[in-house]
Amino acid sequence: MTENKSLNQKIAELDEKTEWFYSEDFKLEEAPEKYKEAIALAEDAKKDLEELKNEIEVLAQDFTK
Repeated sequence: MTENKSLNQKIAELDEKTEWFYSEDFKLEEAPEKYKEAIALAEDAKKDLEELKNEIEVLAQDFTK
């Protein structure tokens, strides 16, 4: 079962993953996997943003009629 996260949760998690690269916990051996996780999360958040943009555009069209 996949967890259904909000856009805000995804962005917060992406921030955490990005911060890891600058933290004392950084380990070069773990970097490729952490990078892949961050990229997947960023792509997922981007999809959510695109859906929101489309929804807003539809709503804006309704108001201009």
